[in-house]
Amino acid sequence: MAWSTGEKNMFWQAAWIGLAIAAPVGPIGLLCISRTLRGGPRLGLATGLGAASADGLFALAGVAGSSVAAHFAGQLARPLAWAGCLLLAWMGVATLRRPAPGPARREEGAAGLWRAYIGTLLLTLSNPMTILSFVAVAAGLSGGLAVSGAQQLAIAAGVFCGSAAWWLMLAYGGGALLARLGARGGRMLDAGCGFILLGFAALLALRAAGI
Repeated sequence: MAWSTGEKNMFWQAAWIGLAIAAPVGPIGLLCISRTLRGGPRLGLATGLGAASADGLFALAGVAGSSVAAHFAGQLARPLAWAGCLLLAWMGVATLRRPAPGPARREEGAAGLWRAYIGTLLLTLSNPMTILSFVAVAAGLSGGLAVSGAQQLAIAAGVFCGSAAWWLMLAYGGGALLARLGARGGRMLDAGCGFILLGFAALLALRAAGI
């Protein structure tokens, strides 16, 4: 069944947020670059897709949880939306204040595509801050209100596709370039992503305020 205009809008909003959250250079980004340089773009992409899959699962769990909360306690709709705004704003500020990334450490040996995928999936799933981040995103995009199954799928798919798009670009188009950018280039990338997160926080704040 085709998505409605609202579901398509949710997908694209979630995709941009998934891209913005995935892009700041951190441990998984450096791991993706390292594996791309060591084992080729397919190994780097498999590494990134593990993180993207976890992001999509977090978004789905977050929006499903938001739906249940709204069903049983509708009065929490606005506080949930504001919580999403505040968490996104905190993430944006934290990204802007993050120290410049150091060089990636070269790993020994080679890992299969599935091993790289599963390892990064488990690594991302073990990060509690990532869980809270996507719960906040889901609550913000849904406005703290109950959403349909198609809308839940649109948000989860959007987050996954946005995150996966970044890892695809990093593995196939930017691995070697990012490795040469140094601390200043990585800092500029982090700054851009931080401002994007703050912009989405502002948009969600306007939505929560009913403007």
